[in-house]
Amino acid sequence: MQHSASHIADRIRLMIATKQFQVGETLPSTRVLGKQLGTSFHTVRKAYHQLATEGLIKSEKGRGFLIMRQSTLLDKSERLELGATRIRKLLEELIGYGLDEAEAEAIFEEQVSFMEWPERIQSIATVGETLELARLLADSIKEQIGVKSTAVEASDFDEITRHDALFVPIQLINQFRSLGESLRILPVVFHYDADVLLSIMDRAGLDAIGLVTSEEDSIPKIISELKSLMQYEGAFVAGATYGKSLPLFVRNVDLVVYTPASARLVESRIAEKNRIKLEYIISERSAEMIRSELWDQ
Repeated sequence: MQHSASHIADRIRLMIATKQFQVGETLPSTRVLGKQLGTSFHTVRKAYHQLATEGLIKSEKGRGFLIMRQSTLLDKSERLELGATRIRKLLEELIGYGLDEAEAEAIFEEQVSFMEWPERIQSIATVGETLELARLLADSIKEQIGVKSTAVEASDFDEITRHDALFVPIQLINQFRSLGESLRILPVVFHYDADVLLSIMDRAGLDAIGLVTSEEDSIPKIISELKSLMQYEGAFVAGATYGKSLPLFVRNVDLVVYTPASARLVESRIAEKNRIKLEYIISERSAEMIRSELWDQ
């Protein structure tokens, strides 16, 4: 779907009002959001400037567009006038399709429940087999699609049920089907960045590859996936970070593969030529589905 500036502004305004974007938060750059939505950065810039004139956001040099308040500065009379104008325009369109007064009234009564919708989607979680893998997926969704979510371990059902919608890895979807009546379940298909895998395979002659994670439980899952994808016959040596310390094996391997959760420590200690960070790429179909939930309505 090709998004207009007005449509983008409407969606961001709603996401600010429902606190999916918080006061003080920086919006994605115009180029980043344009790429996420498949539209030009010029269109996004127009949307941002429209929101800036309403006082919702403000441009700050070196930081981008910051959210200044949770709702527009329109007073009650202005809000009512704006609402009446938009509803009148919609009614004219419905009349053009042949709807009579009773049918239009029935539709309005049914759809007014939409006012509850912002509360229902205010809280979104991304689940993973470990908390670290959940964060990896949540960060990828935010970076590539522009939708924020809280990372939750798949076994933490108490935390999961506090949210209104879930991003669930496709391989875990059966665990959450029973929650479909109370939560919006969105299956997500993803894979490791192909460029990352190719970079690792270019050095496949290595006798051993080091893997650094922030959680021990992530290690067997990542090793199994990488071996299967790369058909790597060598050995992995792996360990999790502990406090401010890296596993000792990193001194004895030529290549360290690491997760984003361990990035700060790894990148401060290991030369760039000797390290590769793992990243997920969200499938285009999953990305379109997520966009449709928040942008295309």
